[in-house]
Amino acid sequence: QQQRHERSKMNPISRRQMLIRASAAGVGLAGLPAFLAACGSDDAKSGGDGTATKFSMQAAWVNDAEFMGYFIAMTNGYYAAEGLELNYLSGGPDVIPESTLLSGGAPLALTTPDSTINAIVNDGAPFVIIGAQYQKNPIGVISLKKNPINSPADLVGKTLAVPASNTLSVEAMLKLSGIDKADVNIVPYAYDPTPLVMGEIDASIDFATNVPFSIQQAGEEATSFLLYDFGFTIFNDTVVVTKDALKNNRAEIVKWLRASRKGWDENFKDTAKYPPEFAETYFKGTGRTIENELFFNEAQKSMIQSDSGIFSMSEESIEANLAALAEIGVKGTRDMFDTTLLEEI
Repeated sequence: QQQRHERSKMNPISRRQMLIRASAAGVGLAGLPAFLAACGSDDAKSGGDGTATKFSMQAAWVNDAEFMGYFIAMTNGYYAAEGLELNYLSGGPDVIPESTLLSGGAPLALTTPDSTINAIVNDGAPFVIIGAQYQKNPIGVISLKKNPINSPADLVGKTLAVPASNTLSVEAMLKLSGIDKADVNIVPYAYDPTPLVMGEIDASIDFATNVPFSIQQAGEEATSFLLYDFGFTIFNDTVVVTKDALKNNRAEIVKWLRASRKGWDENFKDTAKYPPEFAETYFKGTGRTIENELFFNEAQKSMIQSDSGIFSMSEESIEANLAALAEIGVKGTRDMFDTTLLEEI
């Protein structure tokens, strides 16, 4: 957690440590058999008397605009209309969503596909990816408009700050773009845009949905491009359930997908409408301004929306995910994805 404490006050509680969580870093999900025995709790089961069905979801990080669709769906009664009583579990720096699934804490969680697939492959975790909130992963190369880096080719001879957890992703992007990593001066990054603002580096790897706002607040203008657009084609906030939940709670999961999609669709009708309404509820105490959430909400729109509907996963996008993950040594297969629930909403 040391990197988190070193981040600048310019950008408090800005984002989770990027992309690769504990399992993707080689930390196994210890005690898997015991966890599996705990799966199938009273969650996602109703009393059969017409009362709402209790259903929990584990978010991937602390409350910010990344989860607007769920906040709106709760506030506007979309889950209740589906007969669900949603228990929304906020994430945080010490939360690994996959562990919540295995412990029976929730039948559904938002994860990153690399960590989930690693858990399946390395630990035998019984996970299934049933949807993707972000069609395009928001991790990007951030630079200043006065010294723009607009493509991987522009990184040649430049200094790029990269978090340790994203080194393989960046190297994969460079390889796929035909750039020798030796031609880029890669230095450590501590989730602090100050060196970029001060001109000490030329670019950094960070979330394009959020950090440009922090740079703007520091008096500079930022520009960015996504790793996704240059070969590292992976989802983010994948919707994951256990095989047990898929078998026993399929109807409730479909209802969750339907209500959540409605919440996201409502959000994107006007990205400026809802963040101020949540200032004293979901966003209270995060250390971030509503202006930051407004920026975030608009920036993520093109990364989440799909012509096929929120959470969609086309065969082409799944294949692209598997190919990109293979570049960093994550060996997934098509059977780890199930698109049939999306056909029911």
